Amino acid sequence: MLSGVRALVLPASQRRSLDELTQDLDLSSGDTRSKRSAFWTMLTLSSLIAAAGVLTDSTATVIGAMIIAPLSTPIMGIALGSVQRRRIGAVRVVLAACAVVIAVGVLFTLVLPDNYDLLSNSQISSRTSPGLMDLVAALATGFAGAVALARRDVAAVLPGVAIAISLVPPLVVAGVCLGQLAGSLALGALLLFVSNFFALVFGGMTIFAALGYGTQADKAAERPTRRTYAAMGLLFVVVFVPLAVNTALTLLINSWTNQAKSTAEQWLDDTPGASVTSVDMASRTMYIHVRAPGDLPPVKALLARLEGRIPDGIPIVVDTARGRRIDAGKVGG
Repeated sequence: MLSGVRALVLPASQRRSLDELTQDLDLSSGDTRSKRSAFWTMLTLSSLIAAAGVLTDSTATVIGAMIIAPLSTPIMGIALGSVQRRRIGAVRVVLAACAVVIAVGVLFTLVLPDNYDLLSNSQISSRTSPGLMDLVAALATGFAGAVALARRDVAAVLPGVAIAISLVPPLVVAGVCLGQLAGSLALGALLLFVSNFFALVFGGMTIFAALGYGTQADKAAERPTRRTYAAMGLLFVVVFVPLAVNTALTLLINSWTNQAKSTAEQWLDDTPGASVTSVDMASRTMYIHVRAPGDLPPVKALLARLEGRIPDGIPIVVDTARGRRIDAGKVGG
Protein backbone atom coordinates (compact mmCIF):
# COMPACT_ATOMS: atom_id res chain seq x y z
CA MET A 1 0.00 0.00 0.00
CA LEU A 2 2.84 2.38 0.90
CA SER A 3 4.42 1.78 -2.50
CA GLY A 4 1.16 2.72 -4.22
CA VAL A 5 0.81 5.96 -2.27
CA ARG A 6 4.47 6.74 -2.88
CA ALA A 7 4.04 6.24 -6.64
CA LEU A 8 0.98 8.50 -6.62
CA VAL A 9 2.61 11.32 -4.65
CA LEU A 10 6.01 10.96 -6.32
CA PRO A 11 5.93 9.40 -9.81
CA ALA A 12 9.23 7.83 -10.82
CA SER A 13 9.54 10.21 -13.79
CA GLN A 14 9.43 13.24 -11.48
CA ARG A 15 11.49 11.88 -8.60
CA ARG A 16 14.61 13.78 -7.64
CA SER A 17 17.56 11.69 -6.63
CA LEU A 18 18.96 11.63 -3.11
CA ASP A 19 22.15 13.25 -4.41
CA GLU A 20 20.13 16.14 -5.84
CA LEU A 21 18.27 16.64 -2.57
CA THR A 22 21.51 16.49 -0.60
CA GLN A 23 23.10 19.01 -2.95
CA ASP A 24 20.24 21.44 -2.33
CA LEU A 25 19.73 20.96 1.40
CA ASP A 26 23.16 20.10 2.81
CA LEU A 27 25.30 23.24 3.17
CA SER A 28 28.30 21.06 4.09
CA SER A 29 28.42 19.17 0.77
CA GLY A 30 29.65 20.26 -2.64
CA ASP A 31 30.80 23.85 -3.04
CA THR A 32 30.36 24.67 0.64
CA ARG A 33 31.99 28.09 0.40
CA SER A 34 29.56 29.33 -2.25
CA LYS A 35 26.57 27.76 -0.49
CA ARG A 36 27.37 29.33 2.85
CA SER A 37 28.17 32.69 1.28
CA ALA A 38 24.78 32.73 -0.46
CA PHE A 39 23.00 31.55 2.67
CA TRP A 40 24.42 34.15 5.04
CA THR A 41 24.10 36.97 2.50
CA MET A 42 20.43 36.27 1.80
CA LEU A 43 19.70 35.63 5.49
CA THR A 44 21.14 39.00 6.47
CA LEU A 45 19.27 40.84 3.71
CA SER A 46 15.99 39.07 4.46
CA SER A 47 16.43 39.95 8.15
CA LEU A 48 16.93 43.62 7.34
CA ILE A 49 13.90 43.63 5.03
CA ALA A 50 11.77 41.81 7.60
CA ALA A 51 12.80 44.20 10.38
CA ALA A 52 11.96 47.21 8.21
CA GLY A 53 8.63 45.65 7.26
CA VAL A 54 7.75 44.82 10.86
CA LEU A 55 8.56 48.28 12.22
CA THR A 56 6.68 50.03 9.39
CA ASP A 57 3.78 47.56 9.74
CA SER A 58 4.08 46.70 6.04
CA THR A 59 2.67 43.28 5.12
CA ALA A 60 4.03 43.46 1.57
CA THR A 61 7.58 44.11 2.80
CA VAL A 62 7.41 41.24 5.29
CA ILE A 63 6.15 38.89 2.57
CA GLY A 64 9.11 39.92 0.41
CA ALA A 65 11.44 39.00 3.25
CA MET A 66 9.74 35.60 3.58
CA ILE A 67 10.27 34.83 -0.12
CA ILE A 68 14.02 35.44 -0.11
CA ALA A 69 14.72 34.03 3.36
CA PRO A 70 16.89 30.87 3.05
CA LEU A 71 16.28 29.53 6.57
CA SER A 72 14.07 26.66 5.40
CA THR A 73 17.04 25.11 3.55
CA PRO A 74 19.05 23.97 6.62
CA ILE A 75 15.80 23.14 8.45
CA MET A 76 14.80 20.74 5.68
CA GLY A 77 18.41 19.57 5.73
CA ILE A 78 17.86 18.52 9.36
CA ALA A 79 14.83 16.48 8.25
CA LEU A 80 16.75 14.78 5.44
CA GLY A 81 19.76 14.12 7.64
CA SER A 82 17.50 12.59 10.30
CA VAL A 83 15.96 10.01 7.96
CA GLN A 84 19.43 9.32 6.55
CA ARG A 85 20.88 9.01 10.06
CA ARG A 86 23.60 11.50 9.13
CA ARG A 87 24.88 14.58 10.93
CA ILE A 88 25.33 17.44 8.49
CA GLY A 89 25.81 20.32 10.91
CA ALA A 90 22.46 21.90 9.97
CA VAL A 91 21.40 22.35 13.61
CA ARG A 92 24.39 24.59 14.31
CA VAL A 93 23.62 26.62 11.19
CA VAL A 94 20.00 27.12 12.24
CA LEU A 95 20.97 28.17 15.77
CA ALA A 96 23.54 30.65 14.47
CA ALA A 97 21.02 31.99 11.93
CA CYS A 98 18.43 32.49 14.68
CA ALA A 99 20.94 34.47 16.72
CA VAL A 100 21.74 36.71 13.73
CA VAL A 101 18.09 37.45 12.94
CA ILE A 102 17.19 38.17 16.58
CA ALA A 103 20.21 40.48 16.84
CA VAL A 104 19.02 42.41 13.78
CA GLY A 105 15.61 42.84 15.43
CA VAL A 106 17.21 44.10 18.65
CA LEU A 107 19.37 46.60 16.73
CA PHE A 108 16.37 48.02 14.88
CA THR A 109 14.72 48.91 18.20
CA LEU A 110 17.34 51.64 18.63
CA VAL A 111 15.23 53.83 16.32
CA LEU A 112 12.02 53.28 18.31
CA PRO A 113 10.75 55.78 20.89
CA ASP A 114 10.69 54.64 24.51
CA ASN A 115 6.88 54.68 24.65
CA TYR A 116 6.37 52.65 21.45
CA ASP A 117 3.26 50.45 21.73
CA LEU A 118 4.30 47.06 20.36
CA LEU A 119 0.78 45.62 20.26
CA SER A 120 -0.49 48.52 18.13
CA ASN A 121 1.64 47.09 15.31
CA SER A 122 -0.24 44.27 13.54
CA GLN A 123 2.99 42.64 12.33
CA ILE A 124 4.03 42.23 15.98
CA SER A 125 0.71 41.47 17.64
CA SER A 126 -0.14 38.76 15.07
CA ARG A 127 3.09 36.89 15.84
CA THR A 128 3.18 36.93 19.63
CA SER A 129 0.24 34.65 20.45
CA PRO A 130 0.33 31.50 18.26
CA GLY A 131 -2.32 28.80 18.56
CA LEU A 132 -3.08 25.32 17.29
CA MET A 133 -4.25 26.59 13.89
CA ASP A 134 -0.75 27.97 13.36
CA LEU A 135 0.59 24.46 13.98
CA VAL A 136 -1.92 22.92 11.55
CA ALA A 137 -0.91 25.40 8.84
CA ALA A 138 2.78 24.85 9.54
CA LEU A 139 2.45 21.05 9.34
CA ALA A 140 0.61 21.25 6.03
CA THR A 141 3.26 23.65 4.76
CA GLY A 142 6.03 21.29 5.88
CA PHE A 143 4.42 18.42 3.96
CA ALA A 144 3.98 20.62 0.88
CA GLY A 145 7.56 21.83 1.05
CA ALA A 146 8.98 18.31 1.32
CA VAL A 147 6.89 17.06 -1.63
CA ALA A 148 7.92 20.10 -3.70
CA LEU A 149 11.58 19.41 -2.97
CA ALA A 150 11.23 15.73 -3.88
CA ARG A 151 9.45 16.35 -7.22
CA ARG A 152 10.95 17.99 -10.29
CA ASP A 153 7.67 19.40 -11.63
CA VAL A 154 6.35 21.39 -8.65
CA ALA A 155 9.39 23.43 -7.64
CA ALA A 156 7.44 26.56 -8.62
CA VAL A 157 5.36 26.25 -5.44
CA LEU A 158 8.36 26.74 -3.15
CA PRO A 159 7.93 30.56 -2.96
CA GLY A 160 4.37 29.90 -1.80
CA VAL A 161 5.70 27.54 0.85
CA ALA A 162 8.11 30.26 2.00
CA ILE A 163 5.21 32.70 2.37
CA ALA A 164 2.92 30.19 4.09
CA ILE A 165 5.40 29.35 6.86
CA SER A 166 6.85 32.20 8.87
CA LEU A 167 10.48 31.79 9.94
CA VAL A 168 12.45 35.05 9.77
CA PRO A 169 9.62 37.47 10.76
CA PRO A 170 8.91 35.80 14.15
CA LEU A 171 12.60 35.91 15.00
CA VAL A 172 12.76 39.59 14.06
CA VAL A 173 9.68 40.24 16.21
CA ALA A 174 11.34 38.37 19.08
CA GLY A 175 14.38 40.63 18.71
CA VAL A 176 12.26 43.77 18.61
CA CYS A 177 10.36 42.68 21.72
CA LEU A 178 13.59 41.84 23.53
CA GLY A 179 14.99 45.24 22.59
CA GLN A 180 11.88 46.83 24.11
CA LEU A 181 12.20 44.61 27.22
CA ALA A 182 8.88 42.89 26.49
CA GLY A 183 9.92 39.39 27.51
CA SER A 184 6.48 37.75 27.36
CA LEU A 185 5.87 39.00 23.83
CA ALA A 186 9.33 37.82 22.78
CA LEU A 187 8.56 34.35 24.14
CA GLY A 188 5.32 34.28 22.13
CA ALA A 189 7.17 35.13 18.93
CA LEU A 190 9.83 32.50 19.69
CA LEU A 191 7.08 29.93 20.29
CA LEU A 192 5.68 30.67 16.82
CA PHE A 193 9.13 30.17 15.27
CA VAL A 194 9.76 26.98 17.22
CA SER A 195 6.37 25.56 16.21
CA ASN A 196 7.09 26.36 12.55
CA PHE A 197 10.61 24.93 12.85
CA PHE A 198 9.44 21.64 14.35
CA ALA A 199 6.52 21.44 11.90
CA LEU A 200 8.94 21.75 8.98
CA VAL A 201 11.23 19.10 10.43
CA PHE A 202 8.29 16.84 11.28
CA GLY A 203 6.74 17.23 7.82
CA GLY A 204 10.07 16.79 6.09
CA MET A 205 11.00 13.66 8.05
CA THR A 206 7.59 12.13 7.41
CA ILE A 207 7.59 12.80 3.67
CA PHE A 208 11.25 11.97 3.04
CA ALA A 209 10.94 8.70 4.96
CA ALA A 210 7.65 7.76 3.26
CA LEU A 211 9.05 8.56 -0.19
CA GLY A 212 12.01 6.26 0.33
CA TYR A 213 14.83 8.68 1.03
CA GLY A 214 15.77 6.90 4.26
CA THR A 215 18.65 4.53 4.85
CA GLN A 216 18.92 1.22 2.99
CA ALA A 217 17.52 -0.64 6.01
CA ASP A 218 14.54 1.67 6.07
CA LYS A 219 13.93 1.22 2.35
CA ALA A 220 13.93 -2.54 2.67
CA ALA A 221 11.27 -2.36 5.35
CA GLU A 222 9.42 0.44 3.51
CA ARG A 223 9.13 2.40 6.75
CA PRO A 224 11.23 4.72 8.89
CA THR A 225 13.00 3.34 11.93
CA ARG A 226 11.54 3.33 15.43
CA ARG A 227 13.99 6.05 16.33
CA THR A 228 12.59 8.21 13.54
CA TYR A 229 9.03 7.58 14.74
CA ALA A 230 10.06 8.44 18.31
CA ALA A 231 11.80 11.63 17.20
CA MET A 232 8.79 12.74 15.17
CA GLY A 233 6.45 12.00 18.07
CA LEU A 234 8.65 13.96 20.47
CA LEU A 235 8.75 16.93 18.10
CA PHE A 236 4.97 16.90 17.85
CA VAL A 237 4.48 16.83 21.63
CA VAL A 238 7.04 19.60 22.20
CA VAL A 239 5.12 21.87 19.84
CA PHE A 240 1.57 20.73 20.58
CA VAL A 241 1.51 21.24 24.35
CA PRO A 242 2.42 24.96 24.54
CA LEU A 243 0.25 25.80 21.52
CA ALA A 244 -2.72 23.95 23.02
CA VAL A 245 -2.26 25.84 26.28
CA ASN A 246 -2.03 29.14 24.43
CA THR A 247 -5.12 28.33 22.35
CA ALA A 248 -7.10 27.50 25.49
CA LEU A 249 -5.93 30.74 27.10
CA THR A 250 -6.90 32.72 24.00
CA LEU A 251 -10.39 31.20 24.02
CA LEU A 252 -10.71 32.02 27.73
CA ILE A 253 -9.63 35.62 27.18
CA ASN A 254 -12.08 35.94 24.28
CA SER A 255 -14.84 34.76 26.61
CA TRP A 256 -13.85 37.37 29.20
CA THR A 257 -13.69 40.20 26.66
CA ASN A 258 -17.11 39.27 25.27
CA GLN A 259 -18.56 39.28 28.78
CA ALA A 260 -16.90 42.63 29.51
CA LYS A 261 -18.22 44.14 26.28
CA SER A 262 -21.82 43.16 26.98
CA THR A 263 -21.49 44.43 30.56
CA ALA A 264 -20.00 47.73 29.42
CA GLU A 265 -22.83 48.17 26.92
CA GLN A 266 -25.32 47.77 29.77
CA TRP A 267 -23.29 50.30 31.78
CA LEU A 268 -23.72 52.83 28.94
CA ASP A 269 -27.43 52.16 28.32
CA ASP A 270 -28.53 55.42 29.99
CA THR A 271 -25.89 57.55 28.21
CA PRO A 272 -27.28 58.90 24.90
CA GLY A 273 -25.02 58.31 21.90
CA ALA A 274 -22.49 56.24 23.86
CA SER A 275 -21.25 52.89 22.59
CA VAL A 276 -18.54 50.30 23.18
CA THR A 277 -16.25 50.05 20.15
CA SER A 278 -14.08 47.15 21.33
CA VAL A 279 -12.61 45.32 24.32
CA ASP A 280 -9.16 43.75 24.41
CA MET A 281 -6.51 42.57 26.85
CA ALA A 282 -2.84 43.47 26.90
CA SER A 283 -0.27 42.80 29.61
CA ARG A 284 -3.02 41.30 31.85
CA THR A 285 -5.02 44.55 31.70
CA MET A 286 -8.46 44.79 30.08
CA TYR A 287 -9.05 47.85 27.90
CA ILE A 288 -12.64 48.89 27.20
CA HIS A 289 -12.77 51.32 24.28
CA VAL A 290 -15.84 53.53 24.28
CA ARG A 291 -17.24 56.39 22.25
CA ALA A 292 -19.40 58.98 24.03
CA PRO A 293 -20.41 62.56 23.15
CA GLY A 294 -20.48 63.62 26.81
CA ASP A 295 -19.50 62.44 30.26
CA LEU A 296 -19.43 58.74 31.13
CA PRO A 297 -21.24 57.12 34.05
CA PRO A 298 -19.12 56.48 37.18
CA VAL A 299 -16.53 53.78 36.46
CA LYS A 300 -17.12 52.25 39.89
CA ALA A 301 -20.53 51.16 38.61
CA LEU A 302 -18.79 49.37 35.73
CA LEU A 303 -16.47 47.53 38.13
CA ALA A 304 -19.44 46.46 40.21
CA ARG A 305 -21.22 45.09 37.12
CA LEU A 306 -18.10 43.16 36.07
CA GLU A 307 -17.84 41.28 39.36
CA GLY A 308 -18.72 37.64 38.84
CA ARG A 309 -18.55 37.96 35.06
CA ILE A 310 -14.77 38.08 34.74
CA PRO A 311 -12.11 36.97 37.27
CA ASP A 312 -11.35 39.25 40.21
CA GLY A 313 -8.07 41.13 40.15
CA ILE A 314 -8.08 42.10 36.46
CA PRO A 315 -7.25 45.82 36.05
CA ILE A 316 -9.79 47.73 33.94
CA VAL A 317 -8.93 50.76 31.82
CA VAL A 318 -11.64 52.71 29.98
CA ASP A 319 -10.26 54.27 26.80
CA THR A 320 -12.42 57.05 25.31
CA ALA A 321 -12.49 58.15 21.69
CA ARG A 322 -11.27 61.60 22.81
CA GLY A 323 -7.93 60.13 23.89
CA ARG A 324 -8.66 60.01 27.60
CA ARG A 325 -7.79 56.89 29.59
CA ILE A 326 -9.56 56.23 32.88
CA ASP A 327 -7.95 53.77 35.30
CA ALA A 328 -11.08 52.22 36.78
CA GLY A 329 -9.24 49.90 39.18
CA LYS A 330 -9.32 46.12 39.62
CA VAL A 331 -12.39 43.92 39.43
CA GLY A 332 -13.36 42.87 42.95
CA GLY A 333 -10.73 45.17 44.39
